[in-house]
Amino acid sequence: MPTQIRLVDDPIRRGVPPKGQLLKWIGNKHRMAAEIVSHFPREFGTYHEPFIGSGAVLATVAPSKGRASDSFAPLITIWQTLKDDPRQLVEWYAARWQRMATGPKGDQYAAILAEYNRSPNGADLLFLCRACYGGVVRFRRDGYMSTPCGIHTPIAPDAFARRVSDWHNRIRNTVFEHVEYKSAMDRAVAGDLIYCDPPYSHTQSILYGAQDFRLEQLCDVIAQCKGRGVFVALSIDGTKKSGAKICDLPIPSGLFAREVFIDCGRSMLRRFQMNGESLEEEAVVDRLLLTY
Repeated sequence: MPTQIRLVDDPIRRGVPPKGQLLKWIGNKHRMAAEIVSHFPREFGTYHEPFIGSGAVLATVAPSKGRASDSFAPLITIWQTLKDDPRQLVEWYAARWQRMATGPKGDQYAAILAEYNRSPNGADLLFLCRACYGGVVRFRRDGYMSTPCGIHTPIAPDAFARRVSDWHNRIRNTVFEHVEYKSAMDRAVAGDLIYCDPPYSHTQSILYGAQDFRLEQLCDVIAQCKGRGVFVALSIDGTKKSGAKICDLPIPSGLFAREVFIDCGRSMLRRFQMNGESLEEEAVVDRLLLTY
């Protein structure tokens, strides 16, 4: 029997995050989304998110009019399918979950991962990001995903279907596009809001395409948007090593009007790198930089 999904029209409480994550992703803002959104303007036009990633902030804003994008095509396939055909998304996940359940677990995961690496696609990525070790979706420069199987059991298809229903309702007024961030941000007009959550220079070089990302170039685009009257919020490295290391970044003087520090808790990426060792000294704080 195929997993069923019931799409509802319950009103969404804007500013309140979904109960569960749809995707696991490096830098996932699910825990911090409500705090981040609390610093957004009370009123704005179209909401733009040009580095969509896990979409936690988008789903918390639940915009009445939004545009979200990414340069990573398989990821955008997931988001477009969530909006246009959420039942298909559930079927993708359920088929791979059931395949993994036939065991051996590690062998089935490795086979799905190999299929993804032969032909990168949203259907495989959707399941892999929930089944891989620690939710750390790690890529080589050539796009090869290399994260091993996680020790956990991915959530069951019925539970995933409930999340799809909730997330579909939150993002249904958003247009998803496979474009580079500059093209996406160039579309914003006065009164719009852009939230940028790019790869972090100090911690996220394993993200797809992160090796070629330059913060200086993003800051130039943010300055152009600010000049047009667009509100821009940027999440970026703050402190590491429980505050002992302040991340030095090439942020132009005067570009941002305010700086807020957001407590992210202990680094899941470091947990992966340290093989589960103690993370008492690995708390991370992000900067939230605001042009307004």
